[in-house]
Amino acid sequence: MSKSIDLQSRLPTSLADLSRSIATLIQKKGGHFLLVGGTVRDLFIQETPLELDAEVRGLSTEQLIDCLHPLYPTDQVGKSFGVLKLKGFPVEIALPRTEIKTGSGHKGFSIEVDPHLPFEQAALRRDFTINAMGLDPLTGEIKDPFRGEYDLKEKILRHVSTAFSEDPLRVLRGMQFAARFSLQAHSKTIELCQKIELEGLASERIFGEWKKLIIQGVSISKGLNFLRQTKWLRFFPELQAMVDCPQDPIWHPEGDVWTHTLHCLDSFAKKRIGEEWEDLVVGLAVLCHDIGKPLTTKIGEDGRIRSPKHEPLGEEPTRNFLSRMTNQNDLIEQVVPLVRRHLAPRTFYNDQASDGAIRRLARQVIRIDRLVRVADADISGRPPREDTFPEGPWLLKRSEELKVQDSAPLPIIMGRHLIERGLTPSPDFSRILEKCFEAQLDGTFTEQQGGLQYLTSLLAEEH
Repeated sequence: MSKSIDLQSRLPTSLADLSRSIATLIQKKGGHFLLVGGTVRDLFIQETPLELDAEVRGLSTEQLIDCLHPLYPTDQVGKSFGVLKLKGFPVEIALPRTEIKTGSGHKGFSIEVDPHLPFEQAALRRDFTINAMGLDPLTGEIKDPFRGEYDLKEKILRHVSTAFSEDPLRVLRGMQFAARFSLQAHSKTIELCQKIELEGLASERIFGEWKKLIIQGVSISKGLNFLRQTKWLRFFPELQAMVDCPQDPIWHPEGDVWTHTLHCLDSFAKKRIGEEWEDLVVGLAVLCHDIGKPLTTKIGEDGRIRSPKHEPLGEEPTRNFLSRMTNQNDLIEQVVPLVRRHLAPRTFYNDQASDGAIRRLARQVIRIDRLVRVADADISGRPPREDTFPEGPWLLKRSEELKVQDSAPLPIIMGRHLIERGLTPSPDFSRILEKCFEAQLDGTFTEQQGGLQYLTSLLAEEH
């Protein structure tokens, strides 16, 4: 196990120089600056941290602010917590603190800043051993009282102490850490998590961990299996219902709906495009695409397992699952259509669907390219089957030709065109506009002049 680390070889020069500059300033005032938490973890796995997390002991909050000013002016993001952010720099500095559980949830703690609390004692309050290491940027010395480096190398997710159970959010943090770093939870950590209840957590904090799972997870299946091992799937009943929900073994030799969904998510993770919003929408749609199967799965008289109408009937559980975690209605409204139509690429390809059908599909799902990504993950999630996916390139090509690959078709004829023809706004407007839009989707016209001609003919017919 290494006792030191060459900061220059692991960090961009600008960040390495910044950390040493701050550490030198603090050292001159009698304090000690350490990089901590996720920053040190990321350095060990050769990832560049997005920001530097640090801890300073030996100085009070006021002394630390005076020490850093004017080179590094600060904002106090948590005055009672002793947390400072450097203005204009990706650095967050905390003072050591003690915490006493006083209530439920993520914020139910009494906190007291203690600048002289030893690192080993402060680290006892951290969640996992991989996040409980410290690094002195001036000497390269590693502080690792709980063998976090060993656990990181051996791919073990292990809690630091029994204080872990005081914050239920840590179970969900374990979910996304397992996925991001391909970790297997220690049996004692699983046992501890099984005794923790989902109490008092704000929905946005819960969703934040799910978002990291979807956006950053390398092996999303490991994160979700951690949730199952810890019995936390009970808090997400729409997902728990997938466990042991049978599927036709011919089409799904991999097993139940849960197993299939995990394979699909791992396939999705390998093909993320790096656009956060797009990956989040598609990833959540992959997670939920078969969420309707537990409601619809039946074994027929012929012994075959079928799930009729699981696409549209997946809408309600998808909404229930997502709405408990987020009030981002635009996100939910973009995920749901992908769940409702995730089988469309194959049926459209088999039927060689018309231009009008493809335009209508784009109107429903907003972006055809998203739908193809969901369908691709679905097809890929059935090992050992290795089915081809000709419908994907076919549908993308057709939708690109129709200019609806990455956007829903917009109506050419608008209400103002009716007013220009002397019509007074009335309930008839929506009916007329819908007829015009349907004609546009059918390809009757593709530009404004043709649309106006169609409108003229339509109005003449009705009068």
